[in-house]
Amino acid sequence: MKISLKGVRGSIPTSGTDTSYYGGNTSCTVVSENDWYLVLDGGSGMQKVTLPSSIKRVDILLTHLHFDHIQGLGFFSPLFNQDMEVHIWGPASATQSLHARISRYLSPPLFPVLLRELPCTLILHDIDNSVFEIGPFTIESRFVIHPGPTVGYRITGQHSVLAYIPDHEPALGLTGLLTDTKWISGFDLVANADLLMHDAQYTAREYTNKIGWGHSSMEDAIRFASLAAVKHLVLTHHDPLHNDKLLSEIFSELQKEVSYPFPFELAIEGREIELP
Repeated sequence: MKISLKGVRGSIPTSGTDTSYYGGNTSCTVVSENDWYLVLDGGSGMQKVTLPSSIKRVDILLTHLHFDHIQGLGFFSPLFNQDMEVHIWGPASATQSLHARISRYLSPPLFPVLLRELPCTLILHDIDNSVFEIGPFTIESRFVIHPGPTVGYRITGQHSVLAYIPDHEPALGLTGLLTDTKWISGFDLVANADLLMHDAQYTAREYTNKIGWGHSSMEDAIRFASLAAVKHLVLTHHDPLHNDKLLSEIFSELQKEVSYPFPFELAIEGREIELP
């Protein structure tokens, strides 16, 4: 399983020389195995996704429909290719279908091209606490704590497991992150995963002023991964106010304060990881 990080920023793209190292594009990750391609989220990093010319199907797995996770959809070239079959998977809503909600973005005045005008073969899938298969992948989706319908994904390939939860607040509650794992949001998705990509937008100090906003502190993300016996953790969804210098300083201090028997790192746009 090959994992390519195309966008690791949260909330809004932040371009400039002071964010060029970690990257300024919003959430998008490509997972591939045996010529099957999954695109996790459709943030602005989606414009950097390129597929081999031989590929005729691609699957887009949306965690939720906040703008920083769908703003790249209108610039994803396979959607404009009549020879492509594009599947979009996203969390079900009690009020509107996935098609209706995505159409609110892919339509004027927000975008000049209507969803129904796309020349590709487009198939949309409303999912909830689901299990489904795409090529060599078995995929589990579960609702997690974040404003609006939001899912995380557990992606099992032939030899390895990736857990992907870029927007998540597992510590929300009166006492913070619980120790009884059966009550922790998203725990089943990440248990014993080879790699976890998880929301880590805030420092512990910043989080105290933003409880309930739907995001995690770096410290809580690390504790969450430790409880789940994750083998490798990538901290993602960087705050748009954190430039490269600040992120490096925060991470340096974090390494001094936190010690766990698994590697953890900050997500870097352009980084590629191969499992196992």
